Amino acid sequence: MIELIAPGWHGAFAYELHEMHRLRYRVFKERLDWNVSTTGGFEIDSFDSLKPHYLVLCDSAGRVGSGVRLLPSTGPTMLRDVFSRLLEERTAPEEPSVWESSRFALDLPPSSPKGSGSIAVATYQLLAGMIEFGLSRQLTHIVTVTDLRMERILRRAGWPLARIGPPQTIGTTCAVAGCLDVSEASLAAVRHSGSLGGPVLWAPVLCTGA
Repeated sequence: MIELIAPGWHGAFAYELHEMHRLRYRVFKERLDWNVSTTGGFEIDSFDSLKPHYLVLCDSAGRVGSGVRLLPSTGPTMLRDVFSRLLEERTAPEEPSVWESSRFALDLPPSSPKGSGSIAVATYQLLAGMIEFGLSRQLTHIVTVTDLRMERILRRAGWPLARIGPPQTIGTTCAVAGCLDVSEASLAAVRHSGSLGGPVLWAPVLCTGA
């Protein structure tokens, strides 16, 4: 199951968040060599201080293998404040029904189960968890900045990205900004492609009220 860690539960899930930041270091610094802020084997940036919601997936041994960060578009966002050039002079989404996802990261062994399109089942689970979260919050869209490889994965998974502007090279990455539809139809498409039998999101009691 995907764990939803809301701001009021960050302390109770300190270990999972600790491991998530290690995961992000492995993915974004060591593997992708992005220009990210790191310290002592962790990747943490200013947006982690804004009380985000996190989705994390742990294996049976408690190892965090994937995660994503979610923040409302009504506050600071990476698209508006870091990657505004991708907007092509458009205005960044800023409304309660739109949230931003960032730091989508997976670090899985090659033997991890695969779903349709040779995409890891864990990827499908994390995508489905994002949509389930969005539906629980009455969101209409999730906005994100990603690379062309992830854009292709989203398309194959049945959750295509609607581009806001054309791709641009930022550092070593060809990045693109876009919106993802949050709907029952999108959730059904991802569940079907990933052969997911039902809901994947788990939250502690009162977590969404934190």
